[in-house]
Amino acid sequence: MMRVTRADRSRVAEWWFTVDHVLIVSIMTLMLSGLVLSLAASPAIALKKGLPTFYFFERHVAFSAAGFATMIAMSFLTPSLARRFAAMLLAGTLTALIWVLFDGPLINGSRRWLDLGAASLQPSEFVKPAFVMIIAWLFAEARRRPDMPALPIAIALGALVCGLLVLQPDVGQTILVAVMWGVMYLLAGLPLAGAALLGGVGLVGLIVAYFVFPHVHDRIDRFISASQELNSQAARAFESFAQGGFFGRGPGEGTIKTRFPDAHTDYIYAVLAEEYGAVACLALAGLFGFIVVKALVSALSEPRPANRIAIQGLIVMFGLQALVNMGVNVGLLPATGMTLPFISAGGSSILAISVTLGMVLALTRRRADSASFERPDFAPAMTRSQDETAMGRRG
Repeated sequence: MMRVTRADRSRVAEWWFTVDHVLIVSIMTLMLSGLVLSLAASPAIALKKGLPTFYFFERHVAFSAAGFATMIAMSFLTPSLARRFAAMLLAGTLTALIWVLFDGPLINGSRRWLDLGAASLQPSEFVKPAFVMIIAWLFAEARRRPDMPALPIAIALGALVCGLLVLQPDVGQTILVAVMWGVMYLLAGLPLAGAALLGGVGLVGLIVAYFVFPHVHDRIDRFISASQELNSQAARAFESFAQGGFFGRGPGEGTIKTRFPDAHTDYIYAVLAEEYGAVACLALAGLFGFIVVKALVSALSEPRPANRIAIQGLIVMFGLQALVNMGVNVGLLPATGMTLPFISAGGSSILAISVTLGMVLALTRRRADSASFERPDFAPAMTRSQDETAMGRRG
């Protein structure tokens, strides 16, 4: 049996002794919970669509395995390499977001997917972690180097991504990206006057979306209406929580899921409520909360602003997406179509969340070489002799 010791100088040994084990185990628990819930929710949807019984479950297993491998591979990266990867991913996803507007299939009035033959891809899922990484670096540079036009570039990049998402249209993802931009702006300690101005622009944009996009208008009106339609998904979600009680009806015993067109995606939290009860719902929400808090605590000890803001931005985005999905299921928010990370079915979502948390694991690894934090983020790493010479000059 192979053992990894501290005397081992291999990349694997270095990774093993520096990565956050608690965070990895928590994420694995979340992924396994997603498989259990997919097995409970997806067979009924597969049969309704005329597909093999375990079609969606088998896909969920395959994407979860690929996502876990992706996350571990990402966690091997240094912060500088993670940023370079994010820059390449951002360039690729921006190109894909433009491509999808011209060549994507029209589904429910939106163009969000790229048909790649054997599979399909939702570029908006992958643009989010790349966007957060690059915006975090730009905000850190705006504080560190006032002579660099980092803030105007960050504003232009945020406007570009939000504009491309609105054109699909995908208002839910647009709001999430805009909120994350604002959160990182505040975390970077930039002027509050700018935050207030941009917040006002965002509010105006939301009002415009209400009047311009019929589906946004309908969802908000339905949400604020005092009477819910008996056959609406929100009403069925409420019924799931009522039927499940504290401890649920038992695995596989749920019936309301057969009346959900999106039981395996948007409303899988309601399936959990009916079959496993409110206690299980609280436990899952607690697991999400633990992962977010653990990463935020790790970010506090990160000395480099670009890394710290990136960790905070990535993990807050992860937590907000989960919070929005659960809020929709319990009737606290209007329907958005946002998935529950690692729990909802969807290959693009699972892989994109894996990239997000892989970046978090990469940035939260313990690094003894504090001098490395003084290197430029996109500059090539110095050789050992150059590093020692530089340290000698500083001494």
